[in-house]
Amino acid sequence: MKVLLVDDDATLRRTLGIGLRAEGHEVLIAADGRSALQALREDKPDIVVLDLGLPDVSGVEVLRRLRAWSTIPVVVLSARAESTEKVQALDLGADDYVTKPFGMEELLARVRASARRAGSDVPVLEAGDLVIDLPARRVTKAGAVVRLTPTEWGLLEMLVRTPGRLVSQQDLLHEVWGPTYARETNYLRVYVGGLRKKLEDDPSQPRHLITEPGMGYRFEP
Repeated sequence: MKVLLVDDDATLRRTLGIGLRAEGHEVLIAADGRSALQALREDKPDIVVLDLGLPDVSGVEVLRRLRAWSTIPVVVLSARAESTEKVQALDLGADDYVTKPFGMEELLARVRASARRAGSDVPVLEAGDLVIDLPARRVTKAGAVVRLTPTEWGLLEMLVRTPGRLVSQQDLLHEVWGPTYARETNYLRVYVGGLRKKLEDDPSQPRHLITEPGMGYRFEP
């Protein structure tokens, strides 16, 4: 399993990395929020261990952005024991919350439990004659493979991971093109238009790739 470990404490990163690797996991490291968001987009981890107290983009903001497009399990680490912090993280979609200091065995057990719960949902979505297989990064329509560019796939994946839910223009731009993109909504129009031509029976009357004018897009199964 590929684990993204996000913490600004070098000593803790080293200790947790040793423990996770000892259990056979591949460990990716991020020391701040921006690096974490980039790793989430590019490296596609299976689970995230996320510290809330990061030096740039807060862990809460990383979690909020991630949950705009992904249901990947997240185990939050925090030195903050107040119940309000826990409630906020859990409300944003964290799967578990571990308060520092903690024991290595406890954390490893929580990582295993979160991974098991996530594994109960098969990440393959069927919508009419479309089959979208997220782990295989493969789309078929009426049994034929649909060739997508990396950008088209990134956009479709964000929408498919939260079916029926609106994903804002800003979140799509941040996660597919990068954190410096916020106003280039014309990119979205062009690429969503391309996806509709490849995936919709009638691109002018889309059933699955729905625009919410001025707000964002959603995927309707």
